Amino acid sequence: MQVKVVNQQVDHALKALKRQLLKDGLWKELKKRRAYEKPSAKRKRKLKEAEKKRKKNQRFMSA
Repeated sequence: MQVKVVNQQVDHALKALKRQLLKDGLWKELKKRRAYEKPSAKRKRKLKEAEKKRKKNQRFMSA
């Protein structure tokens, strides 16, 4: 992953990098790996994410 700094504008390059990390899902992965997650918490999180995804798909299918 590369982000170019143009005219010494590091802030803009950093913002672009963060946006790209969010888009690729790496930001979420980094946050997830910072600390140990108990198996029960992991299961609950995955169920919650699956439910959220299912509801999102239902909205698009019914429209």
